[in-house]
Amino acid sequence: MTAASLTQAWATAQAASHADRPIADLHDTLAELRVEHDVPALGCAVLVDGELVALGAAGVRKHGDDSAVTDDDLWHLGSCTKAMTATLLARDVEAGRLLWTTTLGDLLPDLRDGMHADARAIRLEQLLQHRAGLSRQPPDALWRELFRFEGGDRAARTEVARVMLANAPEAPPGERFLYSNAGYMIAGAVAERVTVDGEVHDWQQRMREELFAPLGMASAGFGPPGEREHVTQPWGHRKAPRGPRPVFADNPSSLGPAGTVHCSLRDWAKFVALHLGVVAAEGEPLLRAGSLAALHQPPAEPAGADYALGWGVHRRDWAPGPILSHSGSNTMWYCVAWLAPEVKFAVLVTCNQGDADQACDAVAAAMIRRFRR
Repeated sequence: MTAASLTQAWATAQAASHADRPIADLHDTLAELRVEHDVPALGCAVLVDGELVALGAAGVRKHGDDSAVTDDDLWHLGSCTKAMTATLLARDVEAGRLLWTTTLGDLLPDLRDGMHADARAIRLEQLLQHRAGLSRQPPDALWRELFRFEGGDRAARTEVARVMLANAPEAPPGERFLYSNAGYMIAGAVAERVTVDGEVHDWQQRMREELFAPLGMASAGFGPPGEREHVTQPWGHRKAPRGPRPVFADNPSSLGPAGTVHCSLRDWAKFVALHLGVVAAEGEPLLRAGSLAALHQPPAEPAGADYALGWGVHRRDWAPGPILSHSGSNTMWYCVAWLAPEVKFAVLVTCNQGDADQACDAVAAAMIRRFRR
Protein backbone atom coordinates (compact mmCIF):
# COMPACT_ATOMS: atom_id res chain seq x y z
CA MET A 1 0.00 0.00 0.00
CA THR A 2 1.34 3.45 -0.90
CA ALA A 3 1.92 6.21 1.66
CA ALA A 4 -1.04 8.13 0.22
CA SER A 5 -3.26 5.05 0.56
CA LEU A 6 -2.15 4.55 4.14
CA THR A 7 -2.88 8.12 5.11
CA GLN A 8 -6.27 7.96 3.41
CA ALA A 9 -6.98 4.75 5.31
CA TRP A 10 -6.00 6.54 8.51
CA ALA A 11 -8.41 9.40 7.79
CA THR A 12 -11.20 6.95 6.92
CA ALA A 13 -10.60 4.98 10.08
CA GLN A 14 -10.66 8.16 12.13
CA ALA A 15 -14.01 9.15 10.61
CA ALA A 16 -15.42 5.69 11.30
CA SER A 17 -14.20 5.69 14.90
CA HIS A 18 -15.95 9.03 15.51
CA ALA A 19 -19.18 8.16 13.71
CA ASP A 20 -21.02 6.66 16.69
CA ARG A 21 -19.66 8.99 19.34
CA PRO A 22 -22.15 11.67 20.44
CA ILE A 23 -20.90 15.18 19.80
CA ALA A 24 -21.98 17.90 22.21
CA ASP A 25 -23.82 20.83 20.63
CA LEU A 26 -22.18 24.15 21.52
CA HIS A 27 -24.82 26.36 19.91
CA ASP A 28 -26.34 27.81 23.08
CA THR A 29 -23.01 28.79 24.64
CA LEU A 30 -21.86 30.36 21.37
CA ALA A 31 -25.15 32.21 20.96
CA GLU A 32 -24.74 33.86 24.37
CA LEU A 33 -21.14 34.87 23.73
CA ARG A 34 -21.95 36.12 20.24
CA VAL A 35 -24.53 38.54 21.66
CA GLU A 36 -22.23 39.57 24.51
CA HIS A 37 -19.39 40.45 22.11
CA ASP A 38 -21.61 41.77 19.29
CA VAL A 39 -20.19 39.73 16.42
CA PRO A 40 -22.11 38.19 13.48
CA ALA A 41 -21.31 34.55 14.22
CA LEU A 42 -19.08 32.20 16.18
CA GLY A 43 -18.05 28.61 15.60
CA CYS A 44 -16.16 26.15 17.78
CA ALA A 45 -14.83 22.59 17.82
CA VAL A 46 -13.33 20.73 20.79
CA LEU A 47 -11.13 17.62 20.67
CA VAL A 48 -10.59 15.40 23.71
CA ASP A 49 -8.21 12.45 23.48
CA GLY A 50 -7.79 13.46 19.86
CA GLU A 51 -11.45 12.98 19.00
CA LEU A 52 -14.08 15.56 18.14
CA VAL A 53 -16.37 15.74 21.18
CA ALA A 54 -18.10 19.12 20.75
CA LEU A 55 -19.07 21.27 17.81
CA GLY A 56 -21.29 24.23 17.17
CA ALA A 57 -22.00 27.49 15.38
CA ALA A 58 -24.33 30.39 16.19
CA GLY A 59 -25.24 33.64 14.48
CA VAL A 60 -25.69 34.78 10.90
CA ARG A 61 -23.59 34.34 7.82
CA LYS A 62 -23.95 37.98 6.80
CA HIS A 63 -25.03 40.98 8.85
CA GLY A 64 -28.40 42.16 7.56
CA ASP A 65 -29.28 38.74 6.17
CA ASP A 66 -31.16 36.08 8.16
CA SER A 67 -29.19 33.09 6.84
CA ALA A 68 -27.92 31.28 9.95
CA VAL A 69 -24.50 29.66 10.18
CA THR A 70 -24.40 25.87 10.41
CA ASP A 71 -22.01 23.33 11.89
CA ASP A 72 -20.78 22.51 8.38
CA ASP A 73 -20.13 26.08 7.19
CA LEU A 74 -16.70 27.16 5.97
CA TRP A 75 -14.48 29.61 7.85
CA HIS A 76 -11.46 31.59 6.70
CA LEU A 77 -8.43 30.54 8.79
CA GLY A 78 -6.03 33.39 8.00
CA SER A 79 -2.59 32.81 9.47
CA CYS A 80 -3.58 29.42 10.89
CA THR A 81 -2.69 28.41 7.32
CA LYS A 82 0.98 28.81 8.28
CA ALA A 83 1.01 25.55 10.26
CA MET A 84 -0.38 23.81 7.16
CA THR A 85 2.37 25.19 4.93
CA ALA A 86 4.98 24.10 7.46
CA THR A 87 3.38 20.64 7.59
CA LEU A 88 3.59 20.33 3.79
CA LEU A 89 7.28 21.20 3.90
CA ALA A 90 7.82 18.77 6.79
CA ARG A 91 6.63 16.01 4.46
CA ASP A 92 9.38 17.05 2.06
CA VAL A 93 11.95 16.94 4.86
CA GLU A 94 10.71 13.52 5.99
CA ALA A 95 10.93 12.24 2.41
CA GLY A 96 14.51 13.50 2.08
CA ARG A 97 13.66 16.13 -0.53
CA LEU A 98 14.65 19.03 1.77
CA LEU A 99 16.51 19.76 4.99
CA TRP A 100 15.37 22.29 7.57
CA THR A 101 18.92 23.70 7.45
CA THR A 102 19.06 24.14 3.67
CA THR A 103 19.61 27.78 2.72
CA LEU A 104 17.53 29.88 0.35
CA GLY A 105 20.53 30.16 -1.94
CA ASP A 106 20.23 26.42 -2.53
CA LEU A 107 16.44 26.20 -2.31
CA LEU A 108 15.86 28.95 -4.90
CA PRO A 109 18.78 28.41 -7.30
CA ASP A 110 17.13 30.40 -10.08
CA LEU A 111 17.18 33.49 -7.85
CA ARG A 112 20.53 32.89 -6.12
CA ASP A 113 22.66 35.26 -8.20
CA GLY A 114 20.38 38.21 -7.41
CA MET A 115 20.22 37.56 -3.65
CA HIS A 116 22.04 39.60 -1.04
CA ALA A 117 24.68 37.43 0.63
CA ASP A 118 22.86 37.58 4.00
CA ALA A 119 19.54 36.63 2.42
CA ARG A 120 21.20 33.77 0.57
CA ALA A 121 22.19 32.29 3.95
CA ILE A 122 18.64 32.19 5.42
CA ARG A 123 17.73 28.62 6.37
CA LEU A 124 14.33 27.07 5.67
CA GLU A 125 13.63 26.62 9.38
CA GLN A 126 14.38 30.30 10.04
CA LEU A 127 11.89 31.28 7.35
CA LEU A 128 9.13 29.29 9.10
CA GLN A 129 10.16 30.47 12.59
CA HIS A 130 9.91 34.14 11.52
CA ARG A 131 13.63 34.47 12.20
CA ALA A 132 14.76 35.18 8.67
CA GLY A 133 14.96 38.92 9.36
CA LEU A 134 12.36 39.69 6.68
CA SER A 135 9.72 42.42 6.96
CA ARG A 136 6.07 41.56 7.53
CA GLN A 137 4.86 42.30 3.99
CA PRO A 138 6.41 42.88 0.58
CA PRO A 139 7.17 46.54 -0.26
CA ASP A 140 4.06 48.67 -0.74
CA ALA A 141 4.37 48.97 -4.51
CA LEU A 142 4.74 45.22 -4.95
CA TRP A 143 1.95 44.54 -2.45
CA ARG A 144 -0.46 46.65 -4.50
CA GLU A 145 0.64 44.87 -7.67
CA LEU A 146 -0.09 41.46 -6.14
CA PHE A 147 -3.84 42.16 -6.21
CA ARG A 148 -3.70 42.20 -10.01
CA PHE A 149 -0.48 40.31 -10.70
CA GLU A 150 -0.13 38.98 -14.23
CA GLY A 151 1.27 35.49 -14.53
CA GLY A 152 -0.42 33.67 -11.66
CA ASP A 153 0.33 32.99 -8.02
CA ARG A 154 3.50 30.99 -8.57
CA ALA A 155 5.04 33.82 -10.57
CA ALA A 156 3.88 36.31 -7.92
CA ARG A 157 5.56 34.37 -5.12
CA THR A 158 8.74 34.16 -7.17
CA GLU A 159 8.63 37.93 -7.63
CA VAL A 160 8.18 38.45 -3.87
CA ALA A 161 11.22 36.26 -3.24
CA ARG A 162 13.26 38.04 -5.91
CA VAL A 163 12.49 41.52 -4.60
CA MET A 164 12.77 40.80 -0.88
CA LEU A 165 15.91 38.68 -1.03
CA ALA A 166 17.79 41.18 -3.20
CA ASN A 167 18.44 43.32 -0.12
CA ALA A 168 19.95 42.63 3.27
CA PRO A 169 17.41 41.33 5.83
CA GLU A 170 16.29 43.80 8.48
CA ALA A 171 18.10 41.67 11.07
CA PRO A 172 20.72 38.94 10.72
CA PRO A 173 19.04 35.56 10.12
CA GLY A 174 18.27 33.78 13.37
CA GLU A 175 18.79 36.82 15.59
CA ARG A 176 15.29 38.30 15.99
CA PHE A 177 11.66 37.26 15.77
CA LEU A 178 10.06 39.35 13.00
CA TYR A 179 6.63 38.05 12.05
CA SER A 180 6.59 37.85 8.27
CA ASN A 181 3.79 36.90 5.90
CA ALA A 182 6.27 37.52 3.12
CA GLY A 183 8.53 34.85 4.59
CA TYR A 184 5.76 32.28 4.25
CA MET A 185 5.10 33.40 0.68
CA ILE A 186 8.76 32.63 0.00
CA ALA A 187 8.30 29.27 1.74
CA GLY A 188 5.51 28.64 -0.77
CA ALA A 189 7.95 29.44 -3.57
CA VAL A 190 10.30 26.85 -2.07
CA ALA A 191 7.51 24.23 -2.07
CA GLU A 192 6.87 25.03 -5.73
CA ARG A 193 10.45 24.06 -6.64
CA VAL A 194 10.36 20.66 -4.94
CA THR A 195 10.15 17.69 -7.28
CA VAL A 196 7.61 15.07 -6.16
CA ASP A 197 7.26 11.92 -8.28
CA GLY A 198 9.17 13.63 -11.07
CA GLU A 199 6.99 16.74 -11.18
CA VAL A 200 6.70 20.17 -9.60
CA HIS A 201 3.35 21.74 -8.73
CA ASP A 202 2.10 25.02 -7.32
CA TRP A 203 1.45 25.37 -3.60
CA GLN A 204 -2.33 25.15 -3.95
CA GLN A 205 -2.20 21.86 -5.84
CA ARG A 206 0.31 20.38 -3.44
CA MET A 207 -1.86 21.36 -0.48
CA ARG A 208 -4.92 19.73 -2.05
CA GLU A 209 -3.15 16.52 -3.05
CA GLU A 210 -0.63 16.04 -0.24
CA LEU A 211 -2.42 17.47 2.80
CA PHE A 212 -6.16 17.99 2.34
CA ALA A 213 -6.92 14.78 0.42
CA PRO A 214 -5.02 12.38 2.69
CA LEU A 215 -6.62 13.94 5.77
CA GLY A 216 -10.09 13.83 4.27
CA MET A 217 -10.46 17.62 4.33
CA ALA A 218 -12.93 17.75 1.46
CA SER A 219 -14.20 21.24 2.35
CA ALA A 220 -10.78 22.90 2.29
CA GLY A 221 -10.09 25.60 -0.28
CA PHE A 222 -8.56 29.03 -0.67
CA GLY A 223 -9.80 32.60 -0.37
CA PRO A 224 -13.19 33.74 0.93
CA PRO A 225 -15.64 30.84 1.13
CA GLY A 226 -18.92 30.90 -0.76
CA GLU A 227 -19.78 33.36 -3.50
CA ARG A 228 -20.26 37.08 -3.86
CA GLU A 229 -23.69 36.84 -5.51
CA HIS A 230 -25.39 34.66 -2.88
CA VAL A 231 -25.12 34.07 0.86
CA THR A 232 -24.24 30.38 0.71
CA GLN A 233 -21.44 30.60 3.33
CA PRO A 234 -20.38 33.04 6.04
CA TRP A 235 -19.05 36.38 4.81
CA GLY A 236 -16.23 38.27 6.47
CA HIS A 237 -17.00 41.51 8.34
CA ARG A 238 -15.26 44.63 9.55
CA LYS A 239 -16.41 46.64 12.54
CA ALA A 240 -18.25 49.82 11.58
CA PRO A 241 -20.23 52.55 13.45
CA ARG A 242 -23.59 51.13 12.36
CA GLY A 243 -22.75 47.50 13.04
CA PRO A 244 -20.60 44.88 11.31
CA ARG A 245 -19.96 45.68 7.65
CA PRO A 246 -20.01 42.58 5.39
CA VAL A 247 -17.04 42.24 3.05
CA PHE A 248 -16.52 39.54 0.43
CA ALA A 249 -12.77 39.86 -0.17
CA ASP A 250 -9.37 38.55 0.83
CA ASN A 251 -5.67 39.30 0.63
CA PRO A 252 -3.94 38.55 -2.70
CA SER A 253 -4.25 34.86 -3.55
CA SER A 254 -0.47 34.61 -3.81
CA LEU A 255 -0.35 35.22 -0.04
CA GLY A 256 -1.81 31.71 0.24
CA PRO A 257 1.01 29.96 2.16
CA ALA A 258 0.77 32.67 4.83
CA GLY A 259 -2.99 32.74 5.21
CA THR A 260 -5.79 32.04 2.71
CA VAL A 261 -7.11 28.56 3.56
CA HIS A 262 -10.78 28.09 4.42
CA CYS A 263 -12.54 24.93 5.60
CA SER A 264 -15.19 23.58 7.94
CA LEU A 265 -14.54 23.19 11.64
CA ARG A 266 -14.74 19.41 11.25
CA ASP A 267 -12.01 19.47 8.63
CA TRP A 268 -9.82 21.89 10.57
CA ALA A 269 -10.15 19.44 13.47
CA LYS A 270 -8.74 16.67 11.23
CA PHE A 271 -5.62 18.74 10.59
CA VAL A 272 -5.30 19.57 14.28
CA ALA A 273 -5.71 15.89 15.22
CA LEU A 274 -2.59 15.22 13.14
CA HIS A 275 -0.68 17.68 15.34
CA LEU A 276 -2.08 16.01 18.46
CA GLY A 277 -0.35 12.84 17.29
CA VAL A 278 -3.55 10.87 16.71
CA VAL A 279 -2.96 7.58 14.90
CA ALA A 280 -5.63 5.08 13.86
CA ALA A 281 -4.95 1.34 14.10
CA GLU A 282 -5.66 0.72 10.41
CA GLY A 283 -3.26 3.31 9.07
CA GLU A 284 -0.39 5.63 9.83
CA PRO A 285 -0.26 9.40 10.24
CA LEU A 286 0.74 11.84 7.58
CA LEU A 287 3.94 12.60 9.53
CA ARG A 288 6.04 10.54 11.91
CA ALA A 289 6.43 11.58 15.54
CA GLY A 290 9.90 13.00 14.95
CA SER A 291 8.64 15.28 12.20
CA LEU A 292 5.81 16.55 14.43
CA ALA A 293 8.31 17.18 17.22
CA ALA A 294 10.43 19.27 14.85
CA LEU A 295 7.40 21.33 13.86
CA HIS A 296 6.55 21.97 17.52
CA GLN A 297 10.05 22.87 18.74
CA PRO A 298 11.18 26.54 18.92
CA PRO A 299 14.83 27.26 18.15
CA ALA A 300 17.26 26.56 20.96
CA GLU A 301 18.76 30.03 20.56
CA PRO A 302 18.03 32.66 21.62
CA ALA A 303 16.83 31.54 25.03
CA GLY A 304 13.10 32.00 25.51
CA ALA A 305 12.16 31.72 21.83
CA ASP A 306 8.49 30.73 21.69
CA TYR A 307 7.64 30.25 18.01
CA ALA A 308 8.26 26.94 16.30
CA LEU A 309 7.34 26.10 12.69
CA GLY A 310 3.88 27.57 12.19
CA TRP A 311 2.97 27.38 15.89
CA GLY A 312 3.45 29.57 18.93
CA VAL A 313 4.60 27.50 21.92
CA HIS A 314 3.47 28.31 25.46
CA ARG A 315 2.86 26.90 28.94
CA ARG A 316 -0.59 27.01 30.53
CA ASP A 317 -1.92 25.66 33.82
CA TRP A 318 -4.87 23.88 32.18
CA ALA A 319 -2.72 21.20 30.54
CA PRO A 320 0.73 19.67 30.96
CA GLY A 321 3.55 20.06 28.50
CA PRO A 322 4.01 22.60 25.72
CA ILE A 323 0.83 24.25 24.42
CA LEU A 324 0.60 25.10 20.72
CA SER A 325 -1.39 28.09 19.58
CA HIS A 326 -1.98 30.36 16.63
CA SER A 327 -4.50 32.99 15.61
CA GLY A 328 -5.47 34.05 12.13
CA SER A 329 -7.14 37.06 10.56
CA ASN A 330 -7.29 38.68 7.14
CA THR A 331 -8.96 41.68 8.90
CA MET A 332 -12.41 40.31 7.95
CA TRP A 333 -12.32 36.99 9.81
CA TYR A 334 -10.70 35.79 13.02
CA CYS A 335 -9.85 32.38 14.39
CA VAL A 336 -7.67 30.84 17.08
CA ALA A 337 -6.42 27.34 17.86
CA TRP A 338 -5.19 26.01 21.21
CA LEU A 339 -3.61 22.55 21.29
CA ALA A 340 -2.23 20.45 24.17
CA PRO A 341 -0.53 17.54 22.37
CA GLU A 342 0.57 15.79 25.57
CA VAL A 343 -3.09 15.14 26.47
CA LYS A 344 -4.44 15.28 22.87
CA PHE A 345 -6.77 18.17 23.66
CA ALA A 346 -7.63 21.12 21.40
CA VAL A 347 -10.07 24.01 21.08
CA LEU A 348 -10.69 25.71 17.72
CA VAL A 349 -12.70 28.94 17.52
CA THR A 350 -13.83 30.91 14.48
CA CYS A 351 -15.61 34.21 13.84
CA ASN A 352 -16.63 36.04 10.68
CA GLN A 353 -15.43 39.43 11.93
CA GLY A 354 -11.84 40.58 11.87
CA ASP A 355 -11.47 42.18 15.31
CA ALA A 356 -13.03 39.29 17.22
CA ASP A 357 -10.03 38.28 19.31
CA GLN A 358 -11.83 38.94 22.61
CA ALA A 359 -14.92 37.03 21.51
CA CYS A 360 -12.86 34.03 20.37
CA ASP A 361 -10.75 34.10 23.53
CA ALA A 362 -13.93 34.07 25.62
CA VAL A 363 -15.16 30.99 23.74
CA ALA A 364 -11.83 29.23 24.13
CA ALA A 365 -11.76 29.96 27.87
CA ALA A 366 -15.31 28.64 28.28
CA MET A 367 -14.43 25.42 26.46
CA ILE A 368 -11.27 24.89 28.50
CA ARG A 369 -13.26 25.33 31.73
CA ARG A 370 -15.89 22.88 30.50
CA PHE A 371 -13.73 20.17 28.99
CA ARG A 372 -10.41 20.41 30.85
CA ARG A 373 -11.28 21.42 34.42
